[in-house]
Amino acid sequence: MKVHVLLKKEELDGERLQGKVVVVLDVLFATSSIVTALAHGARSVVATPDGESCLAAARGEPADSYVLSGELRTHTLPGFTDPTPLALLRQPLAGRTLFYATTNGTVALHKSAGARHVYAAALLNGRAIVERLLGAHGDDTVLIVCSGSVDNFNLEDFYGAGYLVSLLCRQARGEPELTDAARAASLLYDHVDALECLAASRVGRIMRERGAMAEVEFCAQESTLAVVPGLADGRLQAL
Repeated sequence: MKVHVLLKKEELDGERLQGKVVVVLDVLFATSSIVTALAHGARSVVATPDGESCLAAARGEPADSYVLSGELRTHTLPGFTDPTPLALLRQPLAGRTLFYATTNGTVALHKSAGARHVYAAALLNGRAIVERLLGAHGDDTVLIVCSGSVDNFNLEDFYGAGYLVSLLCRQARGEPELTDAARAASLLYDHVDALECLAASRVGRIMRERGAMAEVEFCAQESTLAVVPGLADGRLQAL
């Protein structure tokens, strides 16, 4: 297995995705929210690149069949539910579709659609994702994509990538072939506590200022959820 870490979603523009496996990370909060929603009974997640396309995707659906959630530049969209895990857990997710739009994570998923396989990952489901990669993609090239923030590097996503790389190295029968970016991410993970890292990040600091550190603490949990969200026909579903 060859493992590469992209530092921000914009790097996908220069990648040939055909035949590759993409794992998207937006630890605070898109992919953590997607993982949480599916683990708690959501039927599927339709991840769209913006609020307008999210509303268009949900149009015509029965009102009691879905939850609408999204943000733009950390501010919840008007008429949408807050797009964070704990906020979503207060919604009636079971059996419903989550229509979901964020500034970075859902954009990264949208950009990744040309890959052979696309997964959504977080610290919350790291072990489940790694087991899937090792079981189904042991000879493939894996791109771990840090969503970042509007063409900028995000610390928490890089840390999440390091968690996945570290798990891969520990569980693979043979050592994966790592790029320098993948190795650097693993070194960060091996030497820094999850909550310390997420709380120190830009988004983590914003959440602390808003009195919502519980959301960051939730996302700092490692491998508490066993769900593997896979993208097919424009929807993420638990595999």
